[in-house]
Formats: sequence, C-alpha cells, structure tokens
Amino acid sequence: MSNNNLVVGLDLGTTKICCVVGEITEDGVDVIGIGTSPSTGLRKGVVVNIDQTVNSIKHAIEEAELMAGQEIRNVYTGIAGSHIKGFNSHGVIAVKGGEVTTKDVDRVIDAAKAIAIPLDREVIHILPQEFIVDDQRGIADPLGMAGVRLEVRVHIVTGAVSSAQNIVRSCHRAGLDVEDIVLESIASAESVLTEEEKEIGVALVDIGGGTTDIAIFSKNSIRHTSVLAVGGTNLTSDIAFGLRTPMAAAEKIKVKYGCALAEMVGESEVIDVPSVGGRPSRKLSRQILAEICEPRMEEILTLVEQELVRSGFKKAIGAGVVLTGGASLIAGLQELAEQIFDAPTRVASPRKVGGLKDVVNSPMYATAVGLLKYGANKRNKEGKFRIRDKNIFDKILGRMKKWFSDIA
Repeated sequence: MSNNNLVVGLDLGTTKICCVVGEITEDGVDVIGIGTSPSTGLRKGVVVNIDQTVNSIKHAIEEAELMAGQEIRNVYTGIAGSHIKGFNSHGVIAVKGGEVTTKDVDRVIDAAKAIAIPLDREVIHILPQEFIVDDQRGIADPLGMAGVRLEVRVHIVTGAVSSAQNIVRSCHRAGLDVEDIVLESIASAESVLTEEEKEIGVALVDIGGGTTDIAIFSKNSIRHTSVLAVGGTNLTSDIAFGLRTPMAAAEKIKVKYGCALAEMVGESEVIDVPSVGGRPSRKLSRQILAEICEPRMEEILTLVEQELVRSGFKKAIGAGVVLTGGASLIAGLQELAEQIFDAPTRVASPRKVGGLKDVVNSPMYATAVGLLKYGANKRNKEGKFRIRDKNIFDKILGRMKKWFSDIA
C-alpha cells in the first residue's frame, strides 16, 4: 500500500488515547486498524505529563500498527480543553481586475484574521462560513465570479500555544510527525453529522472524559465552537465518592449500570459494589446509582444549554442536538437531553466509513474516526483554501523542529 493512501487519526483523550488507521479509497476511507491505550498524562484535554502521554501514544500506535500491518509515521491529532476559544470575524477587500481569483480569496481571509490575538494564543482554524460578492450573500466558493467587492465571514478557533506545543512534542517523542492539529468537535462532526443536519442547523455535543465539546452548524457552515471543562470523569468521581468504591470500579459501574434518568430504573434492581481497603463488596440498589448519575448529567447538559443560548444560535438548530463521545453511552441520556434542550436529540456513532466499521461503531470513537476523515478530505482537496490556512501551525512546528535539533 502506498503511504500516500494511508491516513491516521490520533485522539488524545483524558481517559483513553485512540489511534485509527485508514486507507483512502475511491468511495471514501476504509478503517484497517485501531489501537487504544488508557490515558494517564492528560487532564481535561490538556497534556500535564509528557512522559506518560508518550508511553500511552506508543502503546496505542503499536496496537494499531499490528492490526493494520503498516508502519505509522504521520498523524492527524485533536486538541481540546477549556483554553479553546472560537469567535466569528469579517473581512472585506476590493477585487482587482473585476474577477475573483485565488489571491483575492487569500487576501480577504487575511483581512478577516487581522485581529489582535494575545502572544500566548495560536490560531488553530480559520473556517469560512460564507463569501459575499457585491452584496450577493451565501456564496460557498467565489472563484471566477465577477465583482468589485469581496467579503467573507469566518469562524476563527484559537488555543493556548503551550497546549499545542505539548501535543506536538508528545507525538514527536513517540516518533510521529503531526500533519495537522484539529479541534476535536470539528473532527467529531466529520464522522457523525449528516449534510442535511448541517444545512438545517444542528448542535454537536461531544461528551468525553475530561471535556464536553460543542459545535453549532447552520447552512452548511460552522457558526460557534466551545469547550466545557466537564465530562464523564466528573461522573466517575461522583460515583466513587457516593458509593465509597475505587475509581477503577466506579468507571466499570458507570459503564455497565449507569443511568441518567432515575425514573427509568426499577426499584428491585441490585448491583454489586466493590469496597475500598480490601473490605467485602456490597449489594446496593441501582436506584442509588441513578440518583448520583442524574444530577451530574443534568448539570453537564444544562451547561451545554446555557452555552447554546449564549451563542445566539439556539433557535437556528432546527435539526436538534446530536450527542456523541464515550460519556454519551450512559443509559437514559438521550431522554434527559430532550427534556433539557426541548429539541430532538440522538446519540450518534461514526458513519460513512468502510473496512472495519463494526470495530469503530461506537460514540467513543467519533473523534478518532473524524480525524481520519478530516485527513482523508484534506488529502483529496489539497491546495484548496477551505481546508486550512497554510501558515496556521508552521510557527509551532518550526519551533518544535528547532528545539529538537538543538537538543540533538
């Protein structure tokens, strides 16, 4: 297999690191390998221990290489954390020659991103929402159009420089080159949302271990992004504290018996709860567990609802809310979400991938498969302005290469 056809998504999560290997085909992308490893070096989506992160990456990569039968060198990796900030911007220029060229498109995007950004922050994405040529709105691709005035509305995503550097450094130490760093909610959207949902208006809510990522789409463009520093790990801590059981046992209990709506649990249901310090395990009503789960999941979804309202796009999500991520697997979450959002809600798994699609058919793999699809799309459309501004991470990658050459 040609290396040009190989694309790899690496999801650096708070609870797990997941590597998905894909082969680009005429029909899209086929999953040919997957590797996962417990994540010990990240907290709330941010690297806090590089050595532990590197070890976790290596284990996931080795597992994926073994399954795919291919050596992995380049990856697309995700970024999340409460340091992520997204906002909308606007640029306008005069068109030279009366016809919109690639240079004009580059100039108008440069005009839109010409805003004051603190030195400790880096632009991660510049995502065009729409182009306007002489007051004609809603244009997706203005190339070749006649006009004298070109405007663009873009969504700009920024993050902390240090967080991006630590991701690149961790991958570099694991023997990997980072082809691109992608906001995790944008990656997840690639794998779980339909074109109809993006057109009508939809809110993607990716509930991971340490963060909850939000992305709002409308008229086939991204309108708002946000990251909340709460996730499934908060619920695991609640269960460990409330049931007086170790964290590892609390995680297993959450996955197997957790329920976000106490009214869905029968009074006679009983679960086995391990104790701390070698004491014998106890039998407890599953209702008690549900009464711990419901307030925490209600809190997370209420924070999401507040963010949707704050964004100003709550009324634009005609297709409702799509939940994904590992924590979305908890029973009763869809029903609870419909009550809180007062909108149609579904729990989504990755779609439109071939190969080992049964292996990745779970919301917990939404980001990793999304990174895979993002990379495949970028390869197919290389050179088009809509994918990503060329210089976004050149500074970071340049700095990293310099550091490592200095060390060597």
